[in-house]
Amino acid sequence: MSSFAKHAGLVVLTLSAVPCLSASDAEQLKALHQKVIRAHQQNSVALLLEDEAADYVVANRGEVSKPTLAERRDRLGPYLERTTFQEYRDVADPIVTVSADGTLGWVIVQVFVRGERTATDGQKQAVEFTSAWIELYQKRDGRWYRVGNVSNFKE
Repeated sequence: MSSFAKHAGLVVLTLSAVPCLSASDAEQLKALHQKVIRAHQQNSVALLLEDEAADYVVANRGEVSKPTLAERRDRLGPYLERTTFQEYRDVADPIVTVSADGTLGWVIVQVFVRGERTATDGQKQAVEFTSAWIELYQKRDGRWYRVGNVSNFKE
């Protein structure tokens, strides 16, 4: 048997040993990302934070932080309340990966956002941007929790 055939057989065996767990988990992670989009479209901080773990980590603008759930609610709540999204959608299909043991996963996304934000002085401001991020997930007691986010904005 050729070296390629041996490796190809190993790959097929390896992939066939994992797909039930990974395919289902990958679909769950993709659904959780869609829930993030829906939370923005519905201006719902409760929906957005529903699947986030208490020990959440954020990497953004050259900083790493561990905001508490209350801090995330205080920051995101007013933003969502003051913003109306005409568009909040994936630009490309999300890339979903699940670890071989099914305990860790991540979703890499790129979204386009367009809408309007009401400033604290009542003035309307246009909002339009493209952003990409990685949502980090960990399965705990059979349930996926978002445990982190690494994001950036297209200039």
